[in-house]
Amino acid sequence: MPNPYAAIKTFMEHHYRHFNARTMVEASQAWVDQLHAGNKMFLTMAGAMSTAEIGLTLAELIHREKIHGISCTGANLEEDLFNLVAHDLYERIPNWRSLTAEEEVALAERGLNRVTDTCIPEDEAMRVLEATLIPYWKRAEDAGERYLPHEYMYQVIRDGALKEHYQIDPKNSWLLAAAERDLPLFVPGWEDSTLGNMCVGARQSGKLKSLDVVKSGLCYMDRLVDWYREMTRDAGLGFFQVGGGIAGDFPVCVVPLMTQDLREEETRLWSYFCQISDSTTSYGSYSGAVPNEKITWGKLEGTSPKFIIESDATIVAPLVFAYVLAS
Repeated sequence: MPNPYAAIKTFMEHHYRHFNARTMVEASQAWVDQLHAGNKMFLTMAGAMSTAEIGLTLAELIHREKIHGISCTGANLEEDLFNLVAHDLYERIPNWRSLTAEEEVALAERGLNRVTDTCIPEDEAMRVLEATLIPYWKRAEDAGERYLPHEYMYQVIRDGALKEHYQIDPKNSWLLAAAERDLPLFVPGWEDSTLGNMCVGARQSGKLKSLDVVKSGLCYMDRLVDWYREMTRDAGLGFFQVGGGIAGDFPVCVVPLMTQDLREEETRLWSYFCQISDSTTSYGSYSGAVPNEKITWGKLEGTSPKFIIESDATIVAPLVFAYVLAS
């Protein structure tokens, strides 16, 4: 059966010959080269990539083992499930750049939460997840158990607790794909998410006795150290960063933690680095810092393949993913 992504790869190689476009092709091929060399790839996602339905390509990357671990924001974790259960009730706003304050108020009064050109319905998406997750948090609390945020999501998915609400083809949900493969997930700053707020709300309203039922981001870093050590025992691990912020800043630091804080001097540095960024390189901007800045922090070798693609991740990421899937 012909590879459906082959034509995209061919188009990119023929037309994208210069500047940012050429960097995208080179970064994509370098990812493929990493896999062919026996290395693995780690993906980080900031922004609203799940609402942008990145699962259309990311789910297949996960299933075909082109991705071996993911760090994402709490928003990306939950928004993939929001889209899964309420997709048909989302509303697209074509003139989103010119909305007046009055029009925004009208959307809010209808229970629609806007993310750029897309409105997520509060009751059908967020409240469905809240009603589903609170019993899982309560059950763990009653049993004296604690789990990481994504582990509760995996439990919900594996139990089929949301199946009756599915509104998209499950193969297009990257979180379902991750749960099926038991993909290692790391969700730093989960507290800064809708479900994080709802967890606090459950404690404030007395539905939970404490917040200890959900493990913190420090527990994610502790787990990441063990996972990174195991993953790089015999091969390298690349780092593909979509956007900036904590999703990327948090996990990239696992290497200096191991080499400097734990004195594990034989630790491999990240074997590849690429970032899709629309952040302007400026004074003190870490999200917009060029990759070479990571060398002095003990994250990258001077010889590591390094790329920065300065563009919109909703355009670039599906193209890069398609290129990798074509290879």
